[in-house]
Amino acid sequence: MASRSCANFLHLAYGDLLDIPQTPRALPRVMTVPGIISDTDCSSSNDGDSDVTSSGCRERKIIVANMLPLHAKRDAETSKWLFSLDEDSLLLQIKDSFSPETEVIFVGSLKVDMDASEQEEVAQKLLEDFNCVPTFLPHDLQKKFYLGFCKQQLWPLFHYMLPVCPGHGDRFDRFLWQAYVSANKIFADKVMEVINPDDDYVWVHDYHLMVLPTFLRKHFHRIKLGFFLHSPFPSSEIYRTLPVRDEILRGLLNCDLIGFHTFDYARHFLSCCSRMLGLDYESKRGHIGLDYFGRTVFIKILPVGVHMGRLESVLNLPSTANKVKEIQKQFEGKKLILGIDDMDIFKGISLKLLAVEQLLHQHPGLLGKIVLVQIVNPARGSGKDVQEAKKETYLTAKRINEVYGSPNYQPVLLIDRPVPRYEKSAYYALAEYCIVNAVRDGMNLVPYKYIVCRQGTPCMDVALGIKSDSPRTSMLVVSEFIGCSPSLSGAIRVNPWDIDAVAEALNIAITMPESEKQLRHEKHYRYVSTHDVAYWAHSFAQDLNRSCQDHYSKRCWGIGLGLGFRVVSLSPSFRRLSIDHIVSAYKRTNRRALFLDYDGTVVPEASIIKIPSPEVVSILKTLCDDPKNTVFIVSGRGRTSLSDWLAPCETLGIAAEHGYFIRWSKDSEWETSRVGADLEWKKIVEPVMSLYTEATDGSSIEIKESALVWHHLDADPDFGSCQAKELLDHLENVLANEPAVVKRGQHIVEVKPQGVSKGQVAEKVLSRMLIGGKPPDFVMCVGDDKSDEDMFQSILTSVCNPALPVAPEIFACTVGRKPSKAKYYLDDTADVLKLLQGLANATISKPRCLPQIQVSFESTT
Repeated sequence: MASRSCANFLHLAYGDLLDIPQTPRALPRVMTVPGIISDTDCSSSNDGDSDVTSSGCRERKIIVANMLPLHAKRDAETSKWLFSLDEDSLLLQIKDSFSPETEVIFVGSLKVDMDASEQEEVAQKLLEDFNCVPTFLPHDLQKKFYLGFCKQQLWPLFHYMLPVCPGHGDRFDRFLWQAYVSANKIFADKVMEVINPDDDYVWVHDYHLMVLPTFLRKHFHRIKLGFFLHSPFPSSEIYRTLPVRDEILRGLLNCDLIGFHTFDYARHFLSCCSRMLGLDYESKRGHIGLDYFGRTVFIKILPVGVHMGRLESVLNLPSTANKVKEIQKQFEGKKLILGIDDMDIFKGISLKLLAVEQLLHQHPGLLGKIVLVQIVNPARGSGKDVQEAKKETYLTAKRINEVYGSPNYQPVLLIDRPVPRYEKSAYYALAEYCIVNAVRDGMNLVPYKYIVCRQGTPCMDVALGIKSDSPRTSMLVVSEFIGCSPSLSGAIRVNPWDIDAVAEALNIAITMPESEKQLRHEKHYRYVSTHDVAYWAHSFAQDLNRSCQDHYSKRCWGIGLGLGFRVVSLSPSFRRLSIDHIVSAYKRTNRRALFLDYDGTVVPEASIIKIPSPEVVSILKTLCDDPKNTVFIVSGRGRTSLSDWLAPCETLGIAAEHGYFIRWSKDSEWETSRVGADLEWKKIVEPVMSLYTEATDGSSIEIKESALVWHHLDADPDFGSCQAKELLDHLENVLANEPAVVKRGQHIVEVKPQGVSKGQVAEKVLSRMLIGGKPPDFVMCVGDDKSDEDMFQSILTSVCNPALPVAPEIFACTVGRKPSKAKYYLDDTADVLKLLQGLANATISKPRCLPQIQVSFESTT
């Protein structure tokens, strides 16, 4: 029985997409335990969640990638398709990393085109025989998706190549983007056909499927979803040029765990999220997490490893031993330098050849003694750039061999044909040196494979004619722009663009003492053998499990349209404030306290004009005129601005600068908090803030009567955040013995007197009402930022006051759906205005005397 897939998602690409034939029929769900297959996930509820959790199911992991780990070919006699496992596929090696009890299902495309009439039969066979679910993309869609958007737009961009002119890369093509979205939708549909969303873990691989998580999260809000990027992630300055940058970022953020090979790639991704989506991240006990609408999206940094057993088994093959002997004879008396790369403009093959040419020119004594064996894997993409790279490689190799070669000696050997595993392993085992000179690469496992093969096996020792206890050596020259470089501390790291430096690195490697080569090899082998593919996969799966632990402890609902869809995940007790509900409570109570923040609550935070609208003033005046109400605006703003803007509201209480100044009505005097009377510390703070303002373009200082605020909203996000942290530390040190506190807020660092907070304002007002013989039976507090959390906490604590005859009805409400101490939320200032209008409509409007509570402010401090 198949899970119903999302039927109307193709509009996500902003236009009419390619006509995609429907799957002939849904694939059967994979039965994991004997008995009846549950259909609880087959009928999707409105919010995409199933309330029924299956039990007793065998653990399953669904691995989704562009290509299935299969070889496919037609039988010449029967014309039927024959399939076999691709032992070199990373996906298959991941399966070996899990326990035998774990069932692994693969979802991806085949490497061959298949007629529509054959697809149903083939799909059934692959599911039964290999646990593989094929995604049959129409030929035209496959071409536009993979060769078009993936290889001509994403791949160059992720490797730092921008289409700055028509002859330098392909410009963004929205039709190719639509094909990319359509293909991702088909992959998502196939996952939905076999998934048990309550139990299964889904692990998506690489840049081909970066919007697929959005489709899955839309359908199953609590799906356990991980993603690993096997390519580089570019800096924000490069990535921000992509017209669909936000859609892809939001697609990745719909995962629970996102993995990268290096810290650099993760740092670039986090910077993009900060600069383009305004998201902040923090490290919690060693784990980096992004807060995304109440969900924590975790970041994993761990380079992939190699399959040790697979490599060693190939070394033990008779064909490998025979090839080793053949190569030994062919290059007798010469030292081999090995390079194995795809034919790709980013692999730096031509730069490598130029470095070898320079090496031979500078050190003629090496002529006849060294040979660069360059194995060229077939290109994965197509286009003019690949052809030009291939042409340049051949011309450079030809020139080197003509200048420095002889009838019996060629310094460069290009092997441009499919090379079987055993032959590559033989070259790895024999080469004394290996060079990987890519100008940009995701991970590149060639150095790891080289190290393992140089370590050898007993069978390989026999083939090489060496003793089993003989010392092992290897020497690596690696580009600093590849993912494996940080983990190879014993390698000689080079800038591939610096031909002279690469040539010198090769010379250092060649002339290095054997004892040092041995030490470097031993260090590398210890790392590679302990950080293999099993370690990587197990670690990722473990972190994915941890990332999904609180899925069912929160309420989830989806918001946003198209590829902007995301899931809000918040506490079960946190709900939207119903206007009808609060108005009902408002009408039946007689002593009400209303606390309202200003910016971001009654006035939009993004508004340039901070003056309240006539509508806001009118509503506040109506609420204040009701003798049953005590209404306060509690803000961080200065008292002059607030009193001027809100002058028509004569009985409105104002707490300015977080409560340092308080006024009960227009006609009453401003009262100053005794707590922060000593403001001498401002003389210390202002010069320090001025220093950081001069050093941080776009920052500014706001000088209040009781506080100083350093703003960095208009500064560079990364630099501003870095400077804010430094300023925070600096101020905490210089104010260690002063009666002031340093707080960091959203794009600000604020220094204010100790003991002054919005929470103190709420406590004092409620206390004064109690002392005046009018204990509140209704308390409402609405605010949007961190400082308002103190108010929420204070009014919630007031419920426990034993002096209150009856516990008041409490309505603590935050603006925006986000984690909060408040029990309720409203979406924005427009919702707050509707709420206040609802209360105003229920208010008895008649003039009243000025403050009925005459206890002095000082008496409550």
